[in-house]
Amino acid sequence: MTTQTVPMETDSGARRGFLLALGAYLLWGLLPFYMKAVAHLPLAEVIAHRIIWSVPIAAAVLIWLGRTADFKVALRSPRMLAMAALTATLITVNWSIYVWAIAVDRTVETALGYYINPLVNVLVGALLLGERLNRLQIVAVALAAVAVVVLTVESGTLPWVSLALAFSFAAYGFFRKTLPIGPSQGFLLEVLLLSIPSLAYVVWLALKGEGHFATGNTTDTLLFMGSGIVTAVPLLLFAFGAKLLRLSTIGIMQYIAPTIVFLIAVFVFGEPFDTTKAIAFGLIWAALAIYTWSMLAASRRG
Repeated sequence: MTTQTVPMETDSGARRGFLLALGAYLLWGLLPFYMKAVAHLPLAEVIAHRIIWSVPIAAAVLIWLGRTADFKVALRSPRMLAMAALTATLITVNWSIYVWAIAVDRTVETALGYYINPLVNVLVGALLLGERLNRLQIVAVALAAVAVVVLTVESGTLPWVSLALAFSFAAYGFFRKTLPIGPSQGFLLEVLLLSIPSLAYVVWLALKGEGHFATGNTTDTLLFMGSGIVTAVPLLLFAFGAKLLRLSTIGIMQYIAPTIVFLIAVFVFGEPFDTTKAIAFGLIWAALAIYTWSMLAASRRG
């Protein structure tokens, strides 16, 4: 997970920002447990409820913070609405692949995808923003590419789940920068736009008698409602924490979530982790170590 800002860091602010960001990454890391709990429910219905129940949480936080003015301006701007619709679509794609992958026991691939994401961000910056890569970054990206080749040769197909998660989230971050409003306002705008088709879909399912919300199974109903909490809370914690931390600090902390997901996949879910995957992950971890060293060195020079 990444941030788009380069905040100022003070001792008290850094401590608070660290705890907020840590809370976000821990929640993201433990998210596979929740996704396993809803794996018996239809994917589209899970995503729809994840969006619908995020709206009141995001709205309540925005009202509590008193930051509704920018949001009202965004609602009156066709350009901002169009860009928010694009970012909302990208994050929906990311969420859908993630939920599906965990349901079909491909959690290890989701961890790999979020490990690759920082390196994809570097590549996107070079290709689309003209940012120059230093030698260490080039080596890191090359090692990640070798890892993808190893997995492709072994399985006979691209590790598309990992790549789709990495690139969809990188694209989301890239286009999210075009929204000139804060992260909490932007998140509310995205889920509000998505809630229109989501609510229509849920109502349509209910009218057909095929919905799983409030149909007598209290557990499923609570899981649907809770999906908004597990979606919105870590995103908002991260948004507030990132403002108080340096980019280099966030850059190191972003490995917490995929590491927890990886450990859960292998040691709790019992997903296979053969020699080929071990080699690929080793290459990715080496790439991330090199990338992190490069980022820290650049931060010290700055």
